[in-house]
Amino acid sequence: MSDWQYDWYVLGAIALLVLCSLLTRSGYFMFGDLLPLTERMRRALRFAPVAALAAIIIPELLPWAYGDTPRLDIKALASLVAVLVFVRTRNAVWVIVAGMVAFWLIRAVMP
Repeated sequence: MSDWQYDWYVLGAIALLVLCSLLTRSGYFMFGDLLPLTERMRRALRFAPVAALAAIIIPELLPWAYGDTPRLDIKALASLVAVLVFVRTRNAVWVIVAGMVAFWLIRAVMP
């Protein structure tokens, strides 16, 4: 494939992805009144942000390779400290501060 064909292919793929994203994201705003969600569906959708956050954070905290078991890392220990601070204080600023300080201290102590 020549360079100009490759460029058009990439631009076409990007344009189709933008169109698909626009349709799926704006579809509920345009047709939301016509397709009301049941209470069960609303309850289930409340867990979507938590599930997305867990899907981002868990692989970072427990890295593993194929055929290997998950191993605890410095980040996992620091996040455990941050969770304990959150349970105690319920303050997001203290969670960030405690997690970062724990991360720096553990990294300084562990070789």
